[in-house]
Amino acid sequence: MRYSFRPKLWMTLATLVVMALCIKAGLWQFSRAEEKRGLQMQLNARQNEPSVALPDKIEGSGSWRFKRVKLTGTYDTRYQVLLDNQVESTVAGYHVLTPMHVEGSKVYVLVNRGWIAGTPDRKVPEVVTPQGVQTIEGDIALPPSKFFTLEAPPLKQTNWQQVWQNHVWQNMDMQLYAKLVPFAIQPFVIRLNANSSAGGFVRNWPPPGERVSMHLGYAYQWFGFALTLLVIFIALNIKKVER
Repeated sequence: MRYSFRPKLWMTLATLVVMALCIKAGLWQFSRAEEKRGLQMQLNARQNEPSVALPDKIEGSGSWRFKRVKLTGTYDTRYQVLLDNQVESTVAGYHVLTPMHVEGSKVYVLVNRGWIAGTPDRKVPEVVTPQGVQTIEGDIALPPSKFFTLEAPPLKQTNWQQVWQNHVWQNMDMQLYAKLVPFAIQPFVIRLNANSSAGGFVRNWPPPGERVSMHLGYAYQWFGFALTLLVIFIALNIKKVER
């Protein structure tokens, strides 16, 4: 008995395309794991640094990621955002992001005051905010500039009054927020320190490195799919040929 390997052209092309997609997805997951590792290392390096005063303007906000800052100002709840789909101990809820007017400046900064639970009827929960001047400490977080969303794109004439009718956001789009509010806003969010008493809620900020193993697991799965597909392709196209 001899064996022949003569796959059809369409099957070969389909196998190569699907394998390429699987490998690409695996490499993307692997790069995400490396990115999370880098962020965790940056966070670890910042943890022992003392808090510094927040300057009026930051050049290159990436170098300030996770840096601990301290500032004084007043909350402005008129332009508050509730970030949806936030889970704490398997309970769905929101992150409360309130702009703060920095004292002695015209600049505002968004403060993530932490997590609050949602209601069973999905109504917007009431948020209690302290009045007057507050001193806060926290670290700088940079919301992603690119994200997947099913929300319809905003109209060109959209203003804050239109958005306020549904001020629950699926993603924190800093560029959109800066266009809607009538003041200058810093391009980052300050995550309120867990020990701060300036109107905070549940603040169990997840470390970026906790999902490294998840991304690696997905990467190995995609690579496994590609290898399995190759084995199936070879097995289906090897046939015995009688002399």
